[in-house]
Amino acid sequence: MSNLPIFDVAGSAMNAQSVRLSTVASNMANADSVSGDPNTVYRAKQPIFTTEQVGNNPALQGVRATQVLDSQAQPIKRYEPGHPLADGNGYVYAPDIDPVAQMVDLISASRSYQANVEVFNSAKETALATLNMGR
Repeated sequence: MSNLPIFDVAGSAMNAQSVRLSTVASNMANADSVSGDPNTVYRAKQPIFTTEQVGNNPALQGVRATQVLDSQAQPIKRYEPGHPLADGNGYVYAPDIDPVAQMVDLISASRSYQANVEVFNSAKETALATLNMGR
């Protein structure tokens, strides 16, 4: 924790968006994966965020990813009898992941992360300018 809580607030937001970016990247990487068993198919990940107090001031709230949940959506069942992973009935199972929605989430997380980097950099420049006033 720093003496300037703005760094803690922006840092917590960058950390949370980093988790979000990682889950989206994992979802996108596994969107085309298949399995012969619906119980072993990849499940899309979704981070859960909560607020947390920053410093000693209860009015200052940061954000934290408390957990990453697996989607409860049923896998998509496709009939592909020639596929090497097909089950005894010729079906393969794919995760129910919408690549367009994942891209929207990726763009949103990326922009949120960048906005918090700008807040962090602006606060740093302000703090340095304040310190240089005494010279």
